[in-house]
Amino acid sequence: MSSSDATHADPELPAVDERLISPGSCYEIYDGVLVRVAPADELGGTRRSKILALVEAHAGPAFDVAYRMLTRTSETSDVAPDVSVFPYARDPATGGRQLERLAFEIVHTESLSHAARKAVKLVARGVHRVFAIDVERACALEWSASLGSWRMLDTSAQIEDPALAAPLPIEALLLATSADEAIAQALVIKRDPVIEAARAQYRDEDRREDLAEMLLEMLAARDVSLDSFDRQRMLGERDPERLIRWISRAGTCADIAALFEEA
Repeated sequence: MSSSDATHADPELPAVDERLISPGSCYEIYDGVLVRVAPADELGGTRRSKILALVEAHAGPAFDVAYRMLTRTSETSDVAPDVSVFPYARDPATGGRQLERLAFEIVHTESLSHAARKAVKLVARGVHRVFAIDVERACALEWSASLGSWRMLDTSAQIEDPALAAPLPIEALLLATSADEAIAQALVIKRDPVIEAARAQYRDEDRREDLAEMLLEMLAARDVSLDSFDRQRMLGERDPERLIRWISRAGTCADIAALFEEA
């Protein structure tokens, strides 16, 4: 079932982006009861920032990622997962936002039972998968609608889903030391423009170094005299085309001045 189908599975339900409470407030509403969402302490706050960055890096190109975005799950409930992954495309029926496909709850100051209450509502609305990241116990869980409870995930496993461009390592969600490497790997898999430009730069650097070394070897083989300044000039040359021109002259030039001579 697509996220759009899930949104409109029950025509009696309000649109997911209709609000019961004001966005930006510190509240959610469950079955008509206002519930205050506690702010995070240092551990909870830093893990939230890492998890948000991880999910953002792994999300597929057709999906967007949000932090604490409200989702209307029923006539009387308006809840906000800590991190959501939802389609960029607007809902074809309403023109509004589509329902998220993935939701992540960071469990720290709130109880796992509270996260379960939220998971039940999100899954009933049509969210495909809901995860809980328990910060203090360093474990990850996924809500099972069939069991009506959380299912523990193997920390060495990965989350794979059509909404993700790269598998999301569970260990990276739990350990700050693994997060940066996982983000970098995801950006490589997604062929991020900045990463691709950096890789191209390194390839160019390697090529320039190879050309400069080849030039020095040719000059040494012909006993062409050069001082340390000349050597540094060759090794520091940034233009591969100029290095190629120097290489073409290295086989016949009488001295170093002839090598460097420009028309």
